[in-house]
Amino acid sequence: MTPFAQPLAGPGSKRVLVTYATFAGSTVEVAQAVGEELAKGGFQVDVLPIGEVGDLQGYGAVVVGAPMILGWHRAARRFLRRHRKALQRLPLAVFVMAISLTETGETSVDGVPVALDEQLPKPPRSPGRLSFRERYATLANYLQPILRVARPASIGMFAGRLEYGRLKWWAVLFVMVIIQATAGDRRNWPAIRAWAAGLPAVLGLEQPQPASFASSP
Repeated sequence: MTPFAQPLAGPGSKRVLVTYATFAGSTVEVAQAVGEELAKGGFQVDVLPIGEVGDLQGYGAVVVGAPMILGWHRAARRFLRRHRKALQRLPLAVFVMAISLTETGETSVDGVPVALDEQLPKPPRSPGRLSFRERYATLANYLQPILRVARPASIGMFAGRLEYGRLKWWAVLFVMVIIQATAGDRRNWPAIRAWAAGLPAVLGLEQPQPASFASSP
């Protein structure tokens, strides 16, 4: 990452942090795409793995992304708890990568708007009688743990990439037995980039002149 010598501070800053956790690497590419769209709007953007983020001083907004397997990635949840106080004053957006979502017609959870990848939700077999797997994969069940510790201005919910060979054994077992998903890359890049391009307005960020984009390899 290229450091900024004189970081701007507080909600009025034009510097945005996009930070992520990942199981198998595909969320890294999504975070990069989000950062690229923000940089197109003229914002200074740092794209960093959660483990490389110290504090949030100097940032005017934060975007946190992670996959959903057996809950949202533990490192991402820890990040929200660790920076809970700072995130109460900074605009926050969250993106979630999933491989299964039960269609319920919801577009928000607890008043927080959710931008849904239209290719992700699947209708239940019996709408009035959800199976265990279908109940587990509802929007409310997925997002409640996030909303217990943070109130994002927006949540993006997108289809991810599933590669069994890159997951740990317990994740493979859970996905095969409970989620019953097939391997493949389902990432909807137009939906991801459209959500990211709209973040400045959602987060209340003033549009600056074209700036720079830095990322960690």
